[in-house]
Amino acid sequence: MEGIINSIKFNKLIMKNLLTLHEAIVIALININKENFSATFDEIADFIEKRGLYTERKGEIDLTKQIMLRSTKSKGNYIYLFEQIDNSSIKLRK
Repeated sequence: MEGIINSIKFNKLIMKNLLTLHEAIVIALININKENFSATFDEIADFIEKRGLYTERKGEIDLTKQIMLRSTKSKGNYIYLFEQIDNSSIKLRK
């Protein structure tokens, strides 16, 4: 029984996010477009989902929408990281 409990605890630990969402967005932007570090919100969400960079989310908000909100809204908290190109894409600030 103890082995099962330890296994459950270990699996929960693995499922915890090791990165914040804005850190995962930065990794996605660096890898999607290596020339100008830009991408659409959908491309970023797809990259993050496929690699399991941000698996544990609260609420029912779609990851694409979460990325848009975090990178363009967030009361300006991440303006030093992201620049909005248009309604559907962002890039890393230099």
